[in-house]
Amino acid sequence: MLGFYDYTVILTYLSLVISVFGMTRALEGDFRVAILCLALSGLCDMFDGKIARTKKDRTEDEKKFGIQIDSLCDVVCFGVFPIMICYCLGMKGKVSVIILALYGVASVIRLGFFNVMEEKRQSETGETREYYQGLPITSMAIILPFIYLIRRYWGEHFIMAINVAVVVVGVLFISDIKVKKPQNPVIILLVAMVGLALSMMFHLL
Repeated sequence: MLGFYDYTVILTYLSLVISVFGMTRALEGDFRVAILCLALSGLCDMFDGKIARTKKDRTEDEKKFGIQIDSLCDVVCFGVFPIMICYCLGMKGKVSVIILALYGVASVIRLGFFNVMEEKRQSETGETREYYQGLPITSMAIILPFIYLIRRYWGEHFIMAINVAVVVVGVLFISDIKVKKPQNPVIILLVAMVGLALSMMFHLL
């Protein structure tokens, strides 16, 4: 069979599976579950690199495969998946569709650039990166859940808020800025996930 099969890519594949399931829920209008899946997929993505680095005897081919497969899954999980959620939530006008398309393009550009630079970085050093160049694509797994959690406070401006968020995040994906790697992004995601879970259990939101 083609590919590399070991524990270093399990979370990457799990993230993809969760996102595909979330897409089916978005199409059915079950947005709480869909956005919970987005946050959970982001949680998996935050740990896959750490797990991969525990395998000290990875070959160069395994490392390169890991970089490629991670980005290919990311473009589905944090590129296509959020686009589908936002469209199903109501971003269906001409301007909104253009915004979603540009977000998709920005996602692909960011991941393609990341692949090139990360492969180069890993060939030069084994140190963990301290800064991101541009906003990491996984950030949408934090931003969109929080916007959805407070949607009642947006009122009739909810769709406008999503439009603005998608524009800003897409631009930041490809902006040449340094973003310090957060120390505990997991806590932020867990807060969003707990909020979504509570809303499903008690119909709070």
